Amino acid sequence: MGMSAASSVSEAMKLCIFDLRRGQHEGQELDKILYFFPADLPFPTQLSVIGLSEGLITFTRIFSPEDPCEVIEAEKHSHVFYEAERDIWMVMVVEKSDSEAIWRTSALRSVLKEVHSLFVMFHGSIRALLDREPSGGLSRTHLYYFIMDYLSAFEKRPSLEFCCWDFLSGKKLHLPNFRDSLKERGMVQMLTIGREAALEVQSLVRVLKSCAGCTQSYSLIMFQDLLVSTTLSPDDLINLFTYTVMRLTPNALSAGASSWSYLRKGSTTSNASGSLLTSSNLVLDPYYSSRDTSPVGVRSYQVVRPLQHEKWSKGKDGFLVTDIWGTEVGSLSPSSPTILFKQTEERMYLCAFQHRSLTIILFIPVTSVHNGEQGLSVVKQQILENASPKIFKVEEKLSRGWDGENAYHVSGYRYLLVDGDRCISRASPPGKVTTLAKDSLVAMSKLREEVDLEKSRAKCDGSDCEKDQEICIRAKNGAWVISRLTRGKELYMVLEKANETLLYASEAVEKFSDRYCSGVFSL
Repeated sequence: MGMSAASSVSEAMKLCIFDLRRGQHEGQELDKILYFFPADLPFPTQLSVIGLSEGLITFTRIFSPEDPCEVIEAEKHSHVFYEAERDIWMVMVVEKSDSEAIWRTSALRSVLKEVHSLFVMFHGSIRALLDREPSGGLSRTHLYYFIMDYLSAFEKRPSLEFCCWDFLSGKKLHLPNFRDSLKERGMVQMLTIGREAALEVQSLVRVLKSCAGCTQSYSLIMFQDLLVSTTLSPDDLINLFTYTVMRLTPNALSAGASSWSYLRKGSTTSNASGSLLTSSNLVLDPYYSSRDTSPVGVRSYQVVRPLQHEKWSKGKDGFLVTDIWGTEVGSLSPSSPTILFKQTEERMYLCAFQHRSLTIILFIPVTSVHNGEQGLSVVKQQILENASPKIFKVEEKLSRGWDGENAYHVSGYRYLLVDGDRCISRASPPGKVTTLAKDSLVAMSKLREEVDLEKSRAKCDGSDCEKDQEICIRAKNGAWVISRLTRGKELYMVLEKANETLLYASEAVEKFSDRYCSGVFSL
């Protein structure tokens, strides 16, 4: 049963990670493979995929030594490349098998970027793991469990669909396609709040800082699945926002139920991810032990799996707890979670508190907490005693001002706003986007592919990537599909009920820009 699940997936997508510095001698080719999905494919097939990828990388470097290959489009497959670290490549090979196989290659590439970025946040760089244990067994085990959990992480996740997507549904792997053309990965979605609420949030941030007892502490405040406030750097914010929405918000903690409906409509098979992971587990031991050259033989690795399902829960005191990071030495109490900051490369404790729809996360340097878990207990007690009243007040104010699932819906418009400089996006609610016709979504996907291509060309040519640009397309069903780019900001819009004329559609965009974007996209 499990094997059939993996087999059906393997026909549509292959994902591999390999190290160009390894396996360069005859008979040692398998050593370069760090991860391969599906893991139950025969080794000759895996080596064939990686060998082709390596050849394409080498060939394209002849013409562009400084700009690595990003995508190769073949008749039946798309090959998407990402050099995650120096000489460590991630490659996704996707089959163009059906009418749904219409995608933006940059959206697929962003999946690879997100996988690596989250992996480094929890485990450190792949190269560092390889240096720590040159046999590669430690790296392979970490990568295997992390990526399998990542692929299945979105199946049960009841939360904002425009942040992360369901990849596993039943026995099929769902990758971002044309139906996701009004979404943007790697961005943060923010809650718009009034002046009075903003002042209360600022006051809460100051109190949290004092509770941490450390000048180098940072905070993240979320309402539902939207960002309210943070003191994190942009790079760390994107990773931690993504993880928080995946695993820590009230929507993520509720198993399959949500009080509001930014959800994928329809049902999924609840044990799909389990069967897929189980099927690959059948080959996990021989797959990894075959590369372990340790004289000890088969080795056992302690692997932290931060993306596992249903491993977080809310304690009676409001703090979120998990046993993912194991337990304290000589105690049954779970160890506190830690993550690695990208900007400072410093290991930080993650301390999360939740009250109703409000989630607050405090990040404290491990080196600044004396006595480890005992020191963190002091911080938690400080939060309960000094910050609780403000937390309750902020949650109450934000709840009163919250307009629900359609808070950012604009009647007559289906849109996506992207602020690349601030890494912020806003979009029509997924439930509204699903009302668009397939022709409209396909046209938008192709338009965005063209925009991505122009931006890539500008980057390669060293020209101005932020020049103003406008594209208008009339879809087969008569809808207007429009993009406007200006000064690092992007607006994508579908107007299905617009008038026959381009002038009418252009005026509709102007009205939207003036009312909701402070005229940024007005001509």
